[in-house]
Amino acid sequence: MTKVAHPDVPEPPLPGMFSNARVVGNQFFLSGMHAGTPSGPVGGSDTYQQTVETFRRIRSLAHACGADVDDIVALRIYVKAIADKAAIGRARAQVFTGDFPCSTLIEVSALVEPGLTVEIEAHGFIPNARTTGASPV
Repeated sequence: MTKVAHPDVPEPPLPGMFSNARVVGNQFFLSGMHAGTPSGPVGGSDTYQQTVETFRRIRSLAHACGADVDDIVALRIYVKAIADKAAIGRARAQVFTGDFPCSTLIEVSALVEPGLTVEIEAHGFIPNARTTGASPV
């Protein structure tokens, strides 16, 4: 297993608690990504803007693992208000092409930081031509 990082994606605040991304064989696993920053969420309370930032971080980590977003096969999306599913869908449609990943959308009462409205986990496969592209930490 290889821990992977990308300079444009904040590392977990407490070292040793979890990894943002791991590569195991030809698979990559991304922890729940969100739009949080020390000064509040990117996009404020706008779920669409938070989702755009979340997918930007997912794309960066997928690239660091040697893959692309179209190599993601499964998403788990956690949202504070199920009524925001259209905003999430709009942001998601700007990211994926071709065969879309399997997906689960779950409404939750809270996320890890105040002000966050969406968090997304991803799992994918690294194409053989790019398996050497992972950037270990």
